[in-house]
Amino acid sequence: MKKMIALLFCAVSFMTVHAQYLKGYPFTQVPFTAVKISQGSFWGHRIQAAREVTIPLAFSKCKSEGRYDNFVRAAHPSKDYKVSAFMGFPFDDTDVYKTIEGASYVLQTYPDRKLKAYIDSVLDIIAPAQEPDGYLYTARTMNPEHPHSWSGATRWSRVEEGSHELYNLGHLVDAACAHYQATGSKKFLHIAMRYADCVCKEVGSGPGQVNVVPGHQIAEMALARLYVLTGVRKYLDEAKYFLDNRGKTKIRDVYSQSDKPIVQQNEAWGHAVRAGYMYAGMADVAALTGDTAYIHAIDRIWYNIVGKKFYLTGGVGARHQGEAFGADYELPNLTAYNETCAAIAQVYLNLRMFLLHGESKYIDCLERTLYNGLISGMSVDGGRFFYPNPLSSDGIFNFNADHTKTRQPWFGCACCPSNLCRFIPSLPGYLYAVRGTDVYLNLFASNTATISVNGKPVVISMITDYPWKGDLQVKILKNKSGEVNLKLRIPGWLRNQVVPSNLYSYNDGKELGFEIQRNGQIIFSGKGSQGEGIIGNDGYVYLRKLKTGDVIHVHFDMEPRTVMANPKVKDDRGRIAVERGPLVYCVESADQLGVDLSHCILNARPSFSVHEGYAIKNTEADGKYFRVTEISTPAQEAFVGKDGKVALKDVSMRLIPYYAWGHRGAGLMDVWMQQGLRN
Repeated sequence: MKKMIALLFCAVSFMTVHAQYLKGYPFTQVPFTAVKISQGSFWGHRIQAAREVTIPLAFSKCKSEGRYDNFVRAAHPSKDYKVSAFMGFPFDDTDVYKTIEGASYVLQTYPDRKLKAYIDSVLDIIAPAQEPDGYLYTARTMNPEHPHSWSGATRWSRVEEGSHELYNLGHLVDAACAHYQATGSKKFLHIAMRYADCVCKEVGSGPGQVNVVPGHQIAEMALARLYVLTGVRKYLDEAKYFLDNRGKTKIRDVYSQSDKPIVQQNEAWGHAVRAGYMYAGMADVAALTGDTAYIHAIDRIWYNIVGKKFYLTGGVGARHQGEAFGADYELPNLTAYNETCAAIAQVYLNLRMFLLHGESKYIDCLERTLYNGLISGMSVDGGRFFYPNPLSSDGIFNFNADHTKTRQPWFGCACCPSNLCRFIPSLPGYLYAVRGTDVYLNLFASNTATISVNGKPVVISMITDYPWKGDLQVKILKNKSGEVNLKLRIPGWLRNQVVPSNLYSYNDGKELGFEIQRNGQIIFSGKGSQGEGIIGNDGYVYLRKLKTGDVIHVHFDMEPRTVMANPKVKDDRGRIAVERGPLVYCVESADQLGVDLSHCILNARPSFSVHEGYAIKNTEADGKYFRVTEISTPAQEAFVGKDGKVALKDVSMRLIPYYAWGHRGAGLMDVWMQQGLRN
């Protein structure tokens, strides 16, 4: 009985603390556990692909590539183990953690006893590898006298360089929190807490502690999340210690954003994944501690990114060297790095910026990354991956074997596939937010959500074919909370704003409109740029006092738009790109048989035809067809005639969504296309 009471108290404590944490941010994210994405929808298909292909593939790779074996060896250490021969990287353990995290999210949409039992069996492999004091890092534990070559002779001695001990902690904690939220089991959570306790004891500025910070950030976010879940203050204190001491320890390097204290940083530099994780961690800690200096710093950095270092596809990281941000306006297309993990980090950052400030521009940036530079990293079937995501391909370029020309079934450094494992199934947690009696509808996907407003349930359903069509049906199935209002995001692309800066702009002179009906009556109608009286300064339309049974129909005009870049982006001068709704489009040679894309020019004032249901055969993987909405436009192809002079002939260019390229083998691809003088 005492044991049962203790467990009950612990469970209640966890739930209470979680509710209290939601006050940390002014705006509260509706958790993934509350939102069910509809099967057969755009995102339903992607979550299904993650469940049926990506996650099983990742688990199988954890087995075949020795990830599980490393935990087994760590449970039975030996001086004979040659650690670097067993594991390519000291962060290989995180492939297991991230896959478990993704599988935990999947269990919300697809309850699966076998999957839940399999995760349990993997935890039975992980647990014995943990040392008595909680330290869990197989790269050292399997042979402490001769650990992995990146690991250093002693704990934490190279954590600011290459050991990734604290990076591993971050992914372990994130996975354990997700597993607990999804299953209610604390089996994994206790493992993570023991390692976090070990870190809090050994790493810090106190007597007998090692004064270091993570070389690869993510522990900051994870420890804040662990504090939220458990209420144990030392986890939040440790996260803040990591941030406060960055730029003050032995290693000071722009690559890892440690060249100066974080509150003195004004722009995004260095490794784009580490940077994004750190900025997101700063937002979490700022929300929980009220540190306004952190908020001012990430505000400055965010404006630098979206104003000068943000690709049209929402990707970041211009340079292969260091997988890093480039200088202002350094945005090459063929050699763009745009690591998939960096896109995921940008989504994390933009969500948190919204939760801090409540403005739609952050969700606009999140949506751009989500539909373009992020899902491009995983094939539609879920089984092949891009590590970098360039905006141009000549079918040949392959910088340092980073596979920029075709998707690959796996990588030796598997951070991107395993990161997609955990991100795609977490998508339900990005649709809604709450503040007081206001429910924010941020992303558009078919779903049913049960949202807590003032502690009482509000059940909302949404039906939509977004991003293909701009029509939504939102129905209030139940409102037990009394006064509830809906704040509906009017996307930036509808308000004539490519991004919230002058980095890109529409150059076609179009004005798209929208209409909102409530119970069959038009309540809002206008052009997207007409904000006064319709769209608030925060980018939302406000619908007051929703009642059970209310049905809201929304129509967004969705037409192809042409985009130009700021002239300071030299690689895009004289070129235009094409968008429709949230999707960036591209041309790919597989759709232009007999046409040399490198010699094609779009009209000065291009016209477009939109065709639904265009079939693309996935010859790189399963050979099946998937369908997209494609756009065609007249163009000219330059050629050398019999007289030796350059001439132009009329051709038709076919454009497909950027995320869909690369399913039919290596070939030419461009997002930014030459624009001619002819109409």
